[in-house]
Amino acid sequence: MSFIERFKEDIETVFQEDPAARSKIEIVLCYSGLHAIWTYRFTHLLWTRGFKIEARMISQLSRFFTGVEIHPGATIGRRFFIDHGMGVVIGETTEIGDDVLLYQGVVLGGVSLEKH
Repeated sequence: MSFIERFKEDIETVFQEDPAARSKIEIVLCYSGLHAIWTYRFTHLLWTRGFKIEARMISQLSRFFTGVEIHPGATIGRRFFIDHGMGVVIGETTEIGDDVLLYQGVVLGGVSLEKH
C-alpha cells in the first residue's frame, strides 16, 4: 500500500469511527489522534532504518503538539484510530493489530524494568 493510499485509508477510518466527523478537510486539520498516527508512521520508518535518536526526537515533538505519545518502536496495524487522544501513551513494546479504536487516557506497553 502506498503512502497516499494509507493516508486516504486513515481519513476514511475516521469517517467510519467518528460520527462527529464532518469533512475530510476538518479531519486533516483538526484530528490530533490522526496527526499522531501519521507522525508515528514516519518515525517508525526512521526507527526501523536505524535513525533512533531522530525518530525519538520527532515523536516527542509530536507528543507536545498532539498530547499523544507513540514510541517509534511500537508496532501498529492498519485502520487504527485514536479518538480524543489526550493522554494516550503507546510504548515501545506495544503491538496493535488492524481495526482498533482507542480513546483518551489509555497507556499501552510493558511494565518490565528489564532493558532490551
